[in-house]
Amino acid sequence: MKGSILSLFAETSLHPGVGQVVGAVDLPVAREKTTGYPVIVGSSLKGALRDKAEQVWGEKEEKLKRIFGESNQAGSLLITDARLLLLPVRSLPGPFKWVTCPYILERLKRDGELMGLSWDFDIPDPGDKALVQEEMGELFLEEIVFSTSKGKDLNKIVETLKEFIPHDSVKKRLETQLVIIDDKEFQYFAQYGLPVNARNVLNKNKTSDNLWYEEVIPPDTLFYSLIFERKLTEDQNDLYEVESLFKDSPYLQVGGNETIGQGWCRIQWFSGGESR
Repeated sequence: MKGSILSLFAETSLHPGVGQVVGAVDLPVAREKTTGYPVIVGSSLKGALRDKAEQVWGEKEEKLKRIFGESNQAGSLLITDARLLLLPVRSLPGPFKWVTCPYILERLKRDGELMGLSWDFDIPDPGDKALVQEEMGELFLEEIVFSTSKGKDLNKIVETLKEFIPHDSVKKRLETQLVIIDDKEFQYFAQYGLPVNARNVLNKNKTSDNLWYEEVIPPDTLFYSLIFERKLTEDQNDLYEVESLFKDSPYLQVGGNETIGQGWCRIQWFSGGESR
């Protein structure tokens, strides 16, 4: 099977919801069961890609069924969950830092091997420090203060992550805004550091009929998914067909709340050491 990596850079807040109440948050985002990291589940991402295909090709296009499947038959496209790679966290000095951790980088390397890619960077061990490109004394991430340390060969990690980012200006900022912290510390921010918005429904008298709290993933968060193609016929090139959907407009709406501007991601395809 051939495959590509699809990176998703959040341009607006995302709400890939789970449709159930957890604690004080009425509508939380989907999370990995083992890590607690926010995730865009594969079925949701597949639905977003299919919706994009219907908009471009039309709902009756025959290749829709072949690529995305039907109720009684699987399609040719195999789509994994979109995994978290970089999480923006409020900071001083600010306005925010892109935060990741050794486990996420280790998982990225393993996923790369699955795709036939080999990235030349070592997994860092930050200990109780925050690893940065240039030491800056103390760093506040939300309410937690870290001592910073210059990460060894951090530039190799930066160069790898740049391949997943579509904007040149963002790639440049990554050099000064990337922070690597311990897995346990990162899990805290991934679990408790996401914005929670209060939303309301007003009746005819302009009084509240329904107040609820909704968790969202902030803009500038970076995810990636592995997408494979099963060969069903000799002459098919379905992965290319899906990639071509974004030739004129490289944006994909994922998750809920589309009508209030949420869910918009700038996407980029990556395979064989090349971004496109």
